[in-house]
Amino acid sequence: MSPRPYTSGLLALLALVVGPAAHAAGDTPPATAAASLETAQISHRTVPREYRLDGVVEAVNRTTVSAQTQGQVEEILYDVDDFVRKGEIVVRLRDNEHRARVAQAAAELKSATAELTRAEDEFARIEGLYETKNVSESDMDRAEAELASAEARLDAARATLEQAEEQLEYTRIRAPYSGIVINRHVEPGEIASPGQPVMTGISLEQLRVTVDVPQSVIPAVRQIGEVNVYLPSGDAVSAVVQPERITVFPYADMGSNTFRVRLDLADRLQDLFPGMFVKTGFVTGKKEELMVPEDAVVYRSEVTGVYVVDADAQVHFRQIRVGRKHGEALVVLSGLTPDERVALDPIAAGVALKAQARARADARAEAEQDG
Repeated sequence: MSPRPYTSGLLALLALVVGPAAHAAGDTPPATAAASLETAQISHRTVPREYRLDGVVEAVNRTTVSAQTQGQVEEILYDVDDFVRKGEIVVRLRDNEHRARVAQAAAELKSATAELTRAEDEFARIEGLYETKNVSESDMDRAEAELASAEARLDAARATLEQAEEQLEYTRIRAPYSGIVINRHVEPGEIASPGQPVMTGISLEQLRVTVDVPQSVIPAVRQIGEVNVYLPSGDAVSAVVQPERITVFPYADMGSNTFRVRLDLADRLQDLFPGMFVKTGFVTGKKEELMVPEDAVVYRSEVTGVYVVDADAQVHFRQIRVGRKHGEALVVLSGLTPDERVALDPIAAGVALKAQARARADARAEAEQDG
């Protein structure tokens, strides 16, 4: 008597899942192996009721740096997709003229310093003579005026030098923060003017999600203030994070009657980039959901299932559909009913199921021989 097609297919699947472990447990009685499994009871739990919407990931820091002085583009040190650290030079402008202005301002400062020294000496000399009544009061006033004028010229020379040095520094265009270059607006040899865009970059360290939320949901968003952001993942269940801050814009779009909501995420999230779509769940209340422990769920190619242990300590592999994750459990969409028990160790449950299948096959073979 040949095995039924579905039985042989199940045995093949179990052999792939369990592998050599099944042979190691071959001497264990099936009932004993099943009874020793750690199980959990399927039950309803109160979970948040969510309103799901698509959101767009944005970079908190997105900047276009511009030229602050006029000059020819001499060197471009970074290009698109390059990582730049904060303060590093991204573009150099020709600085010959600016260096000349710095040198001229330094010379004027040196001259003003010497002039002030001379004026101070002259003032000290006139002041001594004035005290002994050897010079007139007008000579004393003239010396005071010359000293004040020399001090003013020195202050002006210092300001001119600072301005020239600042203009020279403008020829070295630097990154305002660490990030990645996403666009370059100039080429070597071009003449850059003040205000002209030079390079655009974004930082991946701080990201946020923007969502357009219907006005009917906004009261719950403001009152409850709970949102789940479902990050893209290669696993069957996406990772879930909560934003560090929720900002509801105080006005609605006239065309769609939706409010813009901004969700600030934690720093340095992996595999998340500006422009990506993510699912968001705005909590609007509570509801009862059938839940299964996450450890009990197994994923085999496109099949999601659990090992159900019945009242007779028999193990059955059951295909199920699961929804979103809440803590250490998953929402059961179909395949399970309340009060059923599932094995928390799928590998051990697979071994027990394999032993049960072998025992049934042996029993059928023995019955055929007796018959």
